[in-house]
Parts: sequence; C-alpha cells; structure tokens
Amino acid sequence: MTAEMIILVLLIVTALGFDFTNGFHDTGNAMATSIATGALKPKVAVGLSAILNLVGAFLSVEVAATITKDVLKIQNTDGDDAGTLVSGLDANKALIIIFAGLIGAILWNLFTWLFGLPSSSSHALFGGLIGAGLAAIGSSGINWHGVLGKVILPALFAPLIACIVAAIGTLLIYAITNGMSAKKKEDGFRRGQIASASLVSLAHGTGDAQKTMGVIALALIATGHLDAGSVKHGLPIWIVVTCASAIALGTWLGGWRIIRTLGKGLVEIAAPQGMAAEASSAAIILTSSAAGMALSTTHVATGSILGTGLGKKGAEVRWGVAGRMVVAWVTTLPAAGIVGALCFWLANAIGGAAGGIVIFAILAALSGYMYWRAQQQKVDANNVNAEWDENAPVLADGEPSTTAPQS
Repeated sequence: MTAEMIILVLLIVTALGFDFTNGFHDTGNAMATSIATGALKPKVAVGLSAILNLVGAFLSVEVAATITKDVLKIQNTDGDDAGTLVSGLDANKALIIIFAGLIGAILWNLFTWLFGLPSSSSHALFGGLIGAGLAAIGSSGINWHGVLGKVILPALFAPLIACIVAAIGTLLIYAITNGMSAKKKEDGFRRGQIASASLVSLAHGTGDAQKTMGVIALALIATGHLDAGSVKHGLPIWIVVTCASAIALGTWLGGWRIIRTLGKGLVEIAAPQGMAAEASSAAIILTSSAAGMALSTTHVATGSILGTGLGKKGAEVRWGVAGRMVVAWVTTLPAAGIVGALCFWLANAIGGAAGGIVIFAILAALSGYMYWRAQQQKVDANNVNAEWDENAPVLADGEPSTTAPQS
C-alpha cells in the first residue's frame, strides 16, 4: 500500500471518529430539555435522537458541498487548471492538511466534553482545517469569503436569533395557556416536546453528518478519487451510509456530560420552555441546512434555551454557566486551529506515511486519556438529572457527587 493510500485510510477512519464525537457531543442540543423536564426517559431520548440523526443524514448534501469548497483552497477552480491541486501542493500534503484539521477538531470536542461545555463541533472542525491550511499554504489556502459568509457571520447571529425567537415563543406560550392548570400545561407540553425534540434531531442529521461527508469527499477529490463537480449532485453511497451510522452511534451512546449542562445548568426549564426551545432550534437549523450554511447546532440550541429563560417571568438563568459557554465558543476556532497546525507541522516534518501514523497515534493516546479521566467522575443516564450545584467543582477527583455539576 502506498503512503498516500495509508494516509487516506487513516484520514477516513479519523473522519468517522470525528463524526462519532460530533454525535455524542451534540446529543444535548436536541434532547437535553426533554430529558430535564421528564418528557422522555434518558435512554429513550438518545435512542430516538440516534435514529432521527441517521435519517436526517440522507436528506441533503448542501452542507457537504460547502465543506468541499468554502473553507480550504486546495484546488484550482478556474481555467484549464480547474480540478488540479494548487501550486506547491501534492496529494500527500493535501491529505495531511485535512487529517491534521480533523485531529484538532476531535481533541477539542473531547476536551470540552470532559468539562461538560457545549462548544461547537462544527467550529472545531473549521478551526482545525483553517489552522492546518494556514500552516501548510498560508492565508492563500483559506477561502476567507466562504469562511466569513458561511461560518463566522452565522456564528455571530444564529445564537442571538435563536434566543429572540425562543424568548418570544415562550412569552406567547405562557400568555396563551395562562388559564390552564400547571399540571395540565406541563403534561401537554411534555407530549409536544417529543415531536419538537425529534425535529431537532432530524435537523441535526441534515447538517452535522454532512460536514464529515464533506471532509471525506474533499480528501477523495484531492487524491483524484472523486470529481469536485459531482458533489452537488450527490455523494457515493458508502460515504453517506458510514457517516450517518457514525453520528447515529455517537448519539446513541449519549453525551451525558453536555446533556446535563444544557438541561440542568443553564436554565431550570419547564416543559413549555423546552418545547419553545426545541421548535426554535429546529426551524433555524433546517433553514440554514437548506441554504448550505454550516451552522453550529450547539450555538442555536444554547441560544434557544437561554431565550426560554428570558421569556418566562421569574425563571432563573445561570449567567456564570452561560459565560463559560461563551468562552468555549470564542476559544474553539483558534484552539482547534493551533492543534491542527501543530499536527500538520509534525506530520510534514516526519514525512510520508510515518507522519500520518505518528499524529494518529497521538490522537489515540490523548483520546484514551480524556476518556479515562471522564470515568473518574462518570455522568450517565442515572445521574444526568441530579440537582445542579453551581459551587461544586466541575471535575473533581474521586467519586461523583449527586449534586455536583458533573457534566
């Protein structure tokens, strides 16, 4: 097997690994509020979300097409050179750029999951790719227009829009149901949450699974195994099936640490608020997917949950938790970018297949350590709804407390 094929195989395995982390990292976006209100039992919620993520992944390729052309410039797009790699870039180097970017994304996903921070898997991926691209090619290797229009601006406006829409929705719900008994209101909206949470999961599949499909397609384009112009008409079925399966499996395992933060740590949420948050998130995510915008479902879901706290009179919003989330959001792109750049430099310095194997080994070792560290204070379906204690340590040594924010 040639060095190029070894790196390509490792890259595809790593891409599916990222898709897997994306699944459990983002499960809370759809199901945290339904679990917190008791609308769905925790294991039922993640199982339902996994199925709908799987279905959603087959519904569109618009976001995948965005990934292949609107982040990295590794191919010429005009004139007689269209479809060839840019000057100074061969297939091996192009693969290492994508490979290193994926490693930056996975490690940031696992780090933020460890501390229960609902950061953006999408922005981790973009940050890793941008960092590796800058290290390899310089600023000319980045499609800054695409990054600004399809990544940065949506990141700024999506949470704000989601917050406003969810706040208005919450206000309207409580105004309309003002004369209804509290029990009848809670029971009715819990049933409604099953539908709204399901729609968010379906929407998540149409967006996030496609990002990994786009990365694999970009690698195949770089090595001449796929024509760039064919992506907008569809992807090879094996890419769709494997990516859909990976994100569904990750979702099914449940990102309990982040589910806990979103469901219990940000707002003490009731069923009417949960339904408002989920309906707002689904509408915004589906709209952006249809437009090919690689939107962060985490930003949208968090903005929606925050909006329900603002829309309900007397609701408690934990601004300290919200502040930590914002710090994670702001840090995601540069942090993943730095890791992506370092991985590219290391692999490029070693050269050939050995470089790819070394950075893959580093990824495996650090991933294993963070998984082990998480088990020291485990969060699962049994304690995900434990009472939130803002003063307890986020990640302490020893046995988990039933009241600590163990996310």
